[in-house]
Amino acid sequence: MTRVEGFGQRLDRSRPIVFTFDGVPYRGLVGDTLASALLANGVTILGRSVGLGRPRGVVAAGAEDPCSLVDIEAPYAEPMRLATTIELVDGLVARGLPGQGRLSPEPDRARYDSVHLHVDVAAVGAGPAGLVAALVAARAGLRVALVDERPAPGGSLVPVPAWVDEAKAELAASTDVTHLQRTTAFALYDDNLLLALQRRTDHLDASPENAVRTRIWRIRAKEIVVATGAHERTIASADNDRPGVLLARSAFEFLHRYAVLVGRRIVLLTTNDAAISLLPDLEAAGAEIVAVIDVREGVGVAGVLGDTRVAGVVLTDGRTLDCDALLVSGGWNPAVHLFSQGGGKLRYDDGLGAFVPAGPVDGVTVLGSASGVLGEGTVLRQSRVRAEAIVRRLGASPSAGSVGPAVTPASVDPGAVRWSIRPDSADPTTLTSHFVDLQRDATIADIARAVGTGMSSVEHVKRYTTIGTAHDQGKTSGVLASGIVSELTGVPLGQLGTTTYRPPYAPVPFAALAGRDRGDLYEPVRVTAVHDWHVAHGAEFEPVGQWLRPRHYPLDGESMGDAVRRETAAVRSGVGILDGSTLGTIDVQGPDAGVFLDLIYTNLISSLKPGMVRYGVMCGVDGMVIDDGTVMRLEPERFIVFTTTGGAAKILDWMEEWLQTEWPQLRVRLCSLTDHWATFPVVGPRSRALIGSVFADIDVSNEAFGFMAVRETSFGGVPVRLARVSFSGELAYEVNVDSRYALDLWEILISAGQPYGLTPYGTETMHVLRAEKGYPIIGQDTDGTVTPHDLALSWAVSKKKIDFIGKRSLARPITTAPGRRQLVGLLPADRLSVLTEGSQLVAVGSADLDAARQQGPVAMLGFVTSSYASVALERPFALALLDDGFARIGSTLTAVHNGVGVPVEVTSHVLYDPEGARRDG
Repeated sequence: MTRVEGFGQRLDRSRPIVFTFDGVPYRGLVGDTLASALLANGVTILGRSVGLGRPRGVVAAGAEDPCSLVDIEAPYAEPMRLATTIELVDGLVARGLPGQGRLSPEPDRARYDSVHLHVDVAAVGAGPAGLVAALVAARAGLRVALVDERPAPGGSLVPVPAWVDEAKAELAASTDVTHLQRTTAFALYDDNLLLALQRRTDHLDASPENAVRTRIWRIRAKEIVVATGAHERTIASADNDRPGVLLARSAFEFLHRYAVLVGRRIVLLTTNDAAISLLPDLEAAGAEIVAVIDVREGVGVAGVLGDTRVAGVVLTDGRTLDCDALLVSGGWNPAVHLFSQGGGKLRYDDGLGAFVPAGPVDGVTVLGSASGVLGEGTVLRQSRVRAEAIVRRLGASPSAGSVGPAVTPASVDPGAVRWSIRPDSADPTTLTSHFVDLQRDATIADIARAVGTGMSSVEHVKRYTTIGTAHDQGKTSGVLASGIVSELTGVPLGQLGTTTYRPPYAPVPFAALAGRDRGDLYEPVRVTAVHDWHVAHGAEFEPVGQWLRPRHYPLDGESMGDAVRRETAAVRSGVGILDGSTLGTIDVQGPDAGVFLDLIYTNLISSLKPGMVRYGVMCGVDGMVIDDGTVMRLEPERFIVFTTTGGAAKILDWMEEWLQTEWPQLRVRLCSLTDHWATFPVVGPRSRALIGSVFADIDVSNEAFGFMAVRETSFGGVPVRLARVSFSGELAYEVNVDSRYALDLWEILISAGQPYGLTPYGTETMHVLRAEKGYPIIGQDTDGTVTPHDLALSWAVSKKKIDFIGKRSLARPITTAPGRRQLVGLLPADRLSVLTEGSQLVAVGSADLDAARQQGPVAMLGFVTSSYASVALERPFALALLDDGFARIGSTLTAVHNGVGVPVEVTSHVLYDPEGARRDG
């Protein structure tokens, strides 16, 4: 293989490029792809297959290639890129894959960006059909986007005719046209949202820190034009994965675009005349056409000779031919991926031997080869007619000028349909070298085994064999696999159908999808209005539901355990303060707000009086707990719902979904207040004295301000809300204030609390306090299989309400059966072990545990969900989910802690102040 003169339309022969592949330096030219440059240098093996380790080379010239994956190491690092789509640049360093790609150990310093674009018409594909559609729409004064994955327009036209450059110039002159080459449209979603990945080349001349490597275009269009062309397909035959077996049209493109002759002695295996028409140019370039094997004449290629590349072929009639390249053309598959993603249905066209659009989709039009139309003249005529219809549909008038060259429409014979070449007498399960998906090493034998198990759906066969699940998403293998299933089962291909096309059409780097959301911006970090105070006072933080919350406040030399013991002791004996502003806060208003909340919660909310608070539990439709919290009624038609920190966004979305889709008749409005209000629990025996001293106008006695009551007041003219709510079992008040004034009020409370020994405490202390009281954390002490009854919250499930989410499921036998996993407490017998969360609970005694393990798996009865050391209990304790837990209270089990059995006593989940005497001070 070498460069040939008189070809290479897109090459600049005056500008050589030095690049390295597998540690060896080579020379290429500006305009080359990595694949074309390697072929020009005689490199045919680009890597090894992922399963069998067989040599793999170039099969196609574009994004449909199933084999030429490489890792790029310089000038930037990116794994698993197709060599056929990598533009050659000076200093490029790449390596072939030894089966799988490798992530770079170096951080990626490039930038990734995204852009939103709104247009009237978005045309995908800059071949003849896409160019015509873009020109017609632009001339009508519409806003147009034209996206194409190649470096230059023209599609698969080679040599590229002059009219393509003229069309490009006209589009460039229009201010209403956004023309994006090197841009792959990879997804089409509802409401004509088109996503496209633009690979930029200007970053190669910029510093890595400032370079934009890729850009995601989010394009909204009134009309989408799918002009994505068609992919030539191969034929499954013995050893058809040898380097040197290429698609015929791709060999033609390598010659005309890159002046690369893929072989000196060529055999063509074809089902159609169009492939035969390519041979004169190959001969003119110096190739010898050894033979044309036309399956319509009853002969085929029975096998490919050679170890690391093609050395010859064996025909079905017994002849052997020496050659160094086998070109294959089994027909064409319209690239209908985007149409299918947009909701379009497909039908099998017997004449074309391919799947084509079955009917129209609102806002989506398919043109050219993607619609099953073959031949440049026919494509141009069809495209203009349909593009003018789009223009009229959008209320504009088509221009009367000519579009594209005057080419006489002529139909192209698609030829015969042939999916495989195999001996009629052969057991298909033995055809282990007849490759269908070259990237997955999947063969006819794999498909035969799938069919043999009884699989008749191509979707099932796909998953059994993994065909079509690699980077190429079945561009060369998907329809081929369907055809072979049809052959093996006798079921017509039109009845079988093909697998579903899903985004992305082509691989998209995760970095590109993330865009600027990387490093500290990878996930939004939310901080409370008092965050700077926490930092200044030495808080150690933990992330909770995107929030940074103080976990503890260590003094000099204190470990976390020391700090937590000090903080819990201060709360239990004096008074502490917590920044609880991260709790989800949802304002629920409207005449039907009470009715709505009755449906959302398991307990009755509508009976709550204004100025009072009620604890509530939410279940999913399966009856399992999804969140809990308190509900505050401020006015007859206004409630404030408090959720867990991590569940805030989920619960708001959950409530909106039910309101909008199931109960739209309810007059209710929801609004998140989480960022707008700050909440400060003031907790402990001395909390009443502190709150009374700061808010002197409020009678804080038990008689005047009872548990779960709300009082409105102000401080310095700023409205403040106080609630008697406790998540610790101690006397407690939650102070609510507009977050704009949160820091001021926090500092006032800190100052006023000094005479009372006020101690700030963090989330770790909060967890110890609530766990001692047996208050569960949803998501920590639950695992999606826990009902309110399993948490000893039967009292929070109304028996009076007609309905609520999960009510039916809570009555199912499986949710009321004995032996369910229930929340209990655990006390380690050694009074020393702080059990590891997740530790398994077993009935085997600790002394017998090793012997029981030798006999087989030991049955797990449950597991530890929360575990802490307790100052109040003067020993470690834990909460656990345990099979038939309530009935096991008082028994002894073994917790497998760090591989060692620790005897534990099963207790009630309420380990501290079970009578609740401390709640009122």
